[in-house]
Amino acid sequence: MQFHILTHEDSLWESVRSCAAACSWSAGKHLAAAMTNGDFNEWERVIAAAEGDRICGFCTVAARDCIPDVPYTPYIGYVFVDEAARGHRLSERLIDCAAAHLASVGFERVYLVSDHENLYEKYGFAVIDRKIAPWGAEEKIYMKTIPGGRSNE
Repeated sequence: MQFHILTHEDSLWESVRSCAAACSWSAGKHLAAAMTNGDFNEWERVIAAAEGDRICGFCTVAARDCIPDVPYTPYIGYVFVDEAARGHRLSERLIDCAAAHLASVGFERVYLVSDHENLYEKYGFAVIDRKIAPWGAEEKIYMKTIPGGRSNE
């Protein structure tokens, strides 16, 4: 399994965008639209896990997530592993790759928004806040400390 930290200039960008658009998770279409619209700037990236030409999973690192008007940044978002690739801790490896990228650009903490129960805690995240998302559901905001060079504040 290879992990790729992508910008729109990378050759895998379109493959990941297509995978996100066609994946079983409805949020994948939102990621595909963001990739099409060029919504990733500066240090923001799409992280992909691939075996050869097959995209097995992806996530993003971005300044914002779906919850507006909160002081948290940066986020790991859109964590998705293809059904055929599940059961091999691929989401953990994607998160680790994303955190390493964020550390390399100087962040000490990373945030994640999810409604999952007891999933991200096993990867070192702790719930620090709860907010109502634009679609009306309560979402948890998780935080994890990562090695890095500067404060997120």
